[in-house]
Amino acid sequence: MPQMAPIAWLSLFIIFSITFVIFNMVNYYSYNPIMPKSMPNNNLYKMNSLNWKW
Repeated sequence: MPQMAPIAWLSLFIIFSITFVIFNMVNYYSYNPIMPKSMPNNNLYKMNSLNWKW
């Protein structure tokens, strides 16, 4: 397809870019994280101890 006009390549690129952006927006906004109903304040900032035993 090297004989294709540059305007056709530009229109294909624009259509692909718009489709890609719309697809990513739909995937981003369709994610609904599950939040726990109640969580004690003590566990909000719980740190795991990283004691390495070599």
